[in-house]
Amino acid sequence: MSQLDYKVQLLGSIRRIVIKVGSAVLSDRDGLQAATIEHLAEQVEALLGRGLEVALVTSGAIAAGRARLGRRGSSMAERQAAAAIGQIELMRQWAKAFDLRKRTIAQLLLTHEDVAERRRRLNAVQTIRALLSAHVLPVVNENDTVAVEEIRMGDNDVLSSLVADMIQAELLIILSDVPGVLTGDPRKRPDAKLIPLIMDPEAQMRGLVAESAGPLGSGGMATKLQAARQAARAGITVIIAPGRESNAIVAAADPRSEIGTLVVPARKRMRSRKHWIAFALRPMGALALDRGAAEALRLRGRSLLASGVRDVHGNFRSGDCVSLLDNDGVEFGRGLVNYPAADVLRLKGRQSTDIVRVLGYKLADEIVHRDNFVLLDETV
Repeated sequence: MSQLDYKVQLLGSIRRIVIKVGSAVLSDRDGLQAATIEHLAEQVEALLGRGLEVALVTSGAIAAGRARLGRRGSSMAERQAAAAIGQIELMRQWAKAFDLRKRTIAQLLLTHEDVAERRRRLNAVQTIRALLSAHVLPVVNENDTVAVEEIRMGDNDVLSSLVADMIQAELLIILSDVPGVLTGDPRKRPDAKLIPLIMDPEAQMRGLVAESAGPLGSGGMATKLQAARQAARAGITVIIAPGRESNAIVAAADPRSEIGTLVVPARKRMRSRKHWIAFALRPMGALALDRGAAEALRLRGRSLLASGVRDVHGNFRSGDCVSLLDNDGVEFGRGLVNYPAADVLRLKGRQSTDIVRVLGYKLADEIVHRDNFVLLDETV
């Protein structure tokens, strides 16, 4: 099947779309490009006019702020200062473009904690859904002004995939400064060609050459592939398209138009809770497992027992997310741990019947229950 065949099959009944626009699309070294924002707003309004629900994830605050400051500091404080200045300009430009079309927009600034902590995540979801039902366009950005490394998303590509999962969007459009996913970095390999269709994101995305971050953004194609893979695991169709090409958004959402790279969603949608564990949470530590325990989790859907733990890394608490490492030290899964690190260290290699005798209490037989475990390298 061609990209068009898949688009007809996947996009015929979509109702909710997340669109991510990066700094490299919106700006140059002189700052935000009003004409580009105007053209993008025109396309978004065209989708809204068809009755579709749209959430916009936008970068550009730091690029806009740096242009105003006249310097490109790379420290966290300098980036936050640029974001504080540029966020006002960024929203002013978007508001102006949509005001011309009588469309109200709303600003949402999120940090990693807002999508990872369950109560904050629920509040964000309810807010976005209320805005969509009121025909208001949510404009989402990472809150770079207050985010430190521990709570930063890292890139708005990743944020867009998390937002798409949170609001159960059917389509994620990621606008790039290149035609789509290429066979190599076009700045280093002039013979790089467009890959129009990725049918198996788990397998086909491995080994793809990805360009590094450009001068105006924090991520390159690598982060777009990561975001696409995360969204695909949630059952969301992804299109990585050239953001400055005329009518790219409209073409991406049109089942009859071929543009960019289409990433076909996984055949089996990962449950929202599992997706949250795999991609929204950050591991606070790691458990190294023996071969038998890793195979039991990977192949037989078992829980992790203390007997299968070889080593403990980090200082995590009960309920935290931890990485699970196979016998070669490779992360293959993540899960919510039932016991703190110090207690897991005391329990490692022991039987579940020893828990009360060793700890003096017992929360569960399992270190990680299978319902709180997700396999990262699963091809679904």
